[in-house]
Amino acid sequence: MHEFFRQIARRISYTIGSPVAFAIAMIACVVWAATGPYFHYSDTWQLIINTTTTVITFLVVFLIQNTQNHDNRALHLKLDELLRAVKSARNSMVDLEEMTDEELAHLEGEFRKLRLQSQQRGAHS
Repeated sequence: MHEFFRQIARRISYTIGSPVAFAIAMIACVVWAATGPYFHYSDTWQLIINTTTTVITFLVVFLIQNTQNHDNRALHLKLDELLRAVKSARNSMVDLEEMTDEELAHLEGEFRKLRLQSQQRGAHS
């Protein structure tokens, strides 16, 4: 069941992110707007677009989140493998996603200093 959901979520995520899906959504909005005068811009006319977009957005959030979680996990494993393979890499980097915000901020500061030092060495060369 879990794998079936993942496959469906991935397909739908890619489909919704396509130019065709965007075009269909734009056409639907134009059709809805064009029918406004016919329905006298009634509350029901407005409710149709509001309800439709809310329900679609609600469901799509879960599908996209599932796809992002899967891709993020795969990306972390790839990076972990690279860190493991590089002898001079710090193995403590493997579990960065488990660090607190403060620990990440500290590490970010370290890399900022390294980047500045590298830029200064490049300017002096």
